[in-house]
Amino acid sequence: MKILRIALAQINPTVGDFQGNCCKILRYIHQAEEQQADLICFPELALTGYPPEDLLLRPAFIKANLDALHTVVRETKDSPVASVIGFVDHHEDIFNSAAVIYGGGIQGIYHKMYLPNYGVFDEFRYFKGGETCKVFEIHGVTCGLSICEDIWYPDGPTLTQAVMGKAEVVINISASPFQAGKFHQRQRMLATRASDNTLLLAYVNMVGGQDELVFDGGSMVIDQEGEILALAGQFREELLVVDLPVDAVFRDRLRDPRNRTNRRSPDSSCLQDVDHIRIPARNSAPPARPPLAIQKARESTPEEEVYRALICGTGDYVDKNGFHTVVIGLSGGIDSALVACIASDALGPQRVVGVSMPSLYTSEASREDARVLAANLGIRFLEIPIDGVMESYDRALAEAFRGRAEDVTEENIQARIRGNYLMALSNKFGWLVLTTGNKSEMGVGYCTLYGDMAGGFAVIKDVPKTLVQRLASLRNASPENSPIPLNTLTRPPSAELRPNQLDSDSLPPYATLDPILIAYVEEERGPDEIAAMGFDPALVRKVLRMIDRNEYKRRQGPPGIKITSRAFGRDRRMPITNRSPY
Repeated sequence: MKILRIALAQINPTVGDFQGNCCKILRYIHQAEEQQADLICFPELALTGYPPEDLLLRPAFIKANLDALHTVVRETKDSPVASVIGFVDHHEDIFNSAAVIYGGGIQGIYHKMYLPNYGVFDEFRYFKGGETCKVFEIHGVTCGLSICEDIWYPDGPTLTQAVMGKAEVVINISASPFQAGKFHQRQRMLATRASDNTLLLAYVNMVGGQDELVFDGGSMVIDQEGEILALAGQFREELLVVDLPVDAVFRDRLRDPRNRTNRRSPDSSCLQDVDHIRIPARNSAPPARPPLAIQKARESTPEEEVYRALICGTGDYVDKNGFHTVVIGLSGGIDSALVACIASDALGPQRVVGVSMPSLYTSEASREDARVLAANLGIRFLEIPIDGVMESYDRALAEAFRGRAEDVTEENIQARIRGNYLMALSNKFGWLVLTTGNKSEMGVGYCTLYGDMAGGFAVIKDVPKTLVQRLASLRNASPENSPIPLNTLTRPPSAELRPNQLDSDSLPPYATLDPILIAYVEEERGPDEIAAMGFDPALVRKVLRMIDRNEYKRRQGPPGIKITSRAFGRDRRMPITNRSPY
């Protein structure tokens, strides 16, 4: 019986940390040796971290990446395990590449053929696309090799490797960013690719946070019938080791004539010749290996998945950028409560500080909810009122504002005082300020520049308000650990910047606003299409105008975690100055 034992190393690299990434790769290779694997595969650009962006324009960065690759080659020369490692190859131009390493040498290199240039991807800016499909033979098993985007195309390298290269297994190394619902979309695509080509498909994905992106892992092996053989967890490093029953591919292909038809059919122009790489045979027979238990992680609910993505993205942003402590303005509202929970879960409560900054308009209920939340989470709590400073502003501006009634100006001053307080604490103690604005508020500009937008990282900037409410309820679902006060979850949202203020005074209900926002921003629907969904046409146009005219605010806000299909900023790149018809 022909078995290939493959290890998928779902790791969390840091961009540019060649020493750290190299050490991590070597550590996982050692673990694969202990489990008697034949082959270990690492994610796309595992040596550099992903995405390296304009670091790729520095020759010294490319050289450091190649030096790291040769370190791995040198350190694994006696290893019985072959390795597939993502790196940047340099040959006149640069390529997003995968090296096959064994026996102290690079046995072959594959260059990524399909370069994504949409959404958060910008690979045309940096790389040249590959032109040659590769398969390699290891211990009698023929394996195709591809990188991330390559696998998404039905007539891409996978088809060529299966038909022309006779690949029984296809390995795809990936750095596929998280967005809500993408795990199942990715799983369906991989299952289709495996069953259409009658092969075993091993997919290894990166995990961890990198600026606004989160990589969710979820590495998996799919059999030739499109069923999951093994599945790694999401948002955690893991070594998934699987015995691939390669004989089953041959048996199924005998019963399926499609491969024979594809090779000689007139519409097979997409097929091309394949380069073959042969891994040298072992010097001695492999030791007897007991069969492995099947590993299948539990799949998360949609809300669990998003919450875990926010924890992962927040923790990695803080740690990888060298911060120890974060500080959050606690208003007593649901947004700041959710951010405090995420920060506490990501970093531990000892690394989180909550600050209540009450004003004349802050209700006692809000002040108490902020105190209770901090106590329930076990985080440090400060209360610094803003009344006296606001009175100073009123006196200082009295002459300049003479004859003018109070309006949003005085509301924004309060928000800016709070922003100043938080930034002062940040400067004094080296704390990172986490902002608490959600996607609904950021979308329509219901936020204050240099006020509640002031900070270093915007945890929930891509989370619509209605999802904030569901995530807060999820976090409170455990009766043994429900940190958010019930009043915070149930009372109507309010900025509390003037007497009896409610968000609904300025905005439509969030249950109405969020579907309009999603339709316009994430689905690119026009006003007539959105109105046809059952919304008042005048309201739709008002909301769309608010979204468009507040691009200048969003451009000045801090980075935050992408969890939807189209986030403001990195995904949705709109000109500030424009005369859009709606």
